[in-house]
Amino acid sequence: MYKRFMFSSLLLFALIVGIWVSYFIDLYLHLAIGWRIAAGLAAALIFYMVFNLIFKFARKGIKKFNRLLDNTSIEIMIGGLLGLMVGLLLGLITSYPLSLIRGLGGYLTLTIFILCGYLGLRIGTRRAFELWQLLPISHEKLESKENNGSTCKVIDTSAIIDGRIYDVALSKFLEGNLLVPLFVVEELQHIADSSDNLRRGKGRRGLELLSKMNQHSDIKIDIIETDIPDEKEVDMKLIKLCKQINASIITNDYNLNKVAELQGIMVLNINELTNAVKVVVYPGETMSINVLKAGREPGQGVGYLEDGTMVVVEDAQHELGNNLEVLVTSVFQTAAGRMIFTRKIKEEETSLDNSLILPNVKTQEVNLYG
Repeated sequence: MYKRFMFSSLLLFALIVGIWVSYFIDLYLHLAIGWRIAAGLAAALIFYMVFNLIFKFARKGIKKFNRLLDNTSIEIMIGGLLGLMVGLLLGLITSYPLSLIRGLGGYLTLTIFILCGYLGLRIGTRRAFELWQLLPISHEKLESKENNGSTCKVIDTSAIIDGRIYDVALSKFLEGNLLVPLFVVEELQHIADSSDNLRRGKGRRGLELLSKMNQHSDIKIDIIETDIPDEKEVDMKLIKLCKQINASIITNDYNLNKVAELQGIMVLNINELTNAVKVVVYPGETMSINVLKAGREPGQGVGYLEDGTMVVVEDAQHELGNNLEVLVTSVFQTAAGRMIFTRKIKEEETSLDNSLILPNVKTQEVNLYG
């Protein structure tokens, strides 16, 4: 409706401009009516095209400005306004002596005035929360707001593609709302449209998982239409967004994990959670394991626990497909996960029983009566 109104208004103004151009041509040049009509139509067309282009850029600028206002907190706005006022006042005071210089004094005054205003605005927006805490207001409200913000968790693309976030969210170990920025959804859509079959499958699974989580009544998830226009990479956008809203981040990306920790952002890594909830075993305990394949070393058999932990069984290469009772000898933690080394129990018991049996000694019958 708004676009239709703008189109009709701009067309009406273009026709009015064409009529006035035709009138002035007739008033001063006295051309034929055909030339006047052609000149009026040309002027109306040029006016319509130029102002339509100007309005299009103006609409984009207004949308970006409104989006920036929506994504900017009130503390940053007030801090930027105070910083701008202090910067302009400082620029006015410091540039006054320069204005007395003839020639370049006016240019130096204007330069210092603009520079101080810009620096005040930047410092006010960057240090808004620190400046806000210096004001004599209720700090309890600020603390409650920070605590509410810290319960929000922003989900990364890698965590969505991984898929385990759905089960973790259903387990109700995550407090607060789960937030998915719109630029993360756009990245998933870009991956889903990839020419590579593997990447396309991951992107589609991620989008399906988001839809599934959004429709589940027990999962609090929101897709927020926010953007960080200063950054182009998705990882840096996530970091800046988490710092703005004081939220933590859920990711499986190792590099993003380290960068976020350096920025002071709480990171919830699903891989670390998986390693933390794995079954704890100690040397000397027994377990039942199904030998699935041969190991790297000769004679070794390999099986897996329900959580995916690899179990290596000594001298079990010929036991493929069998369930064995094994004794844990050692446990190693590697970068890929845990590895449990075991040996078979039955073989030990058999060897122990055999060691207790007396060797076969031939005895001679003794006649007690001679």
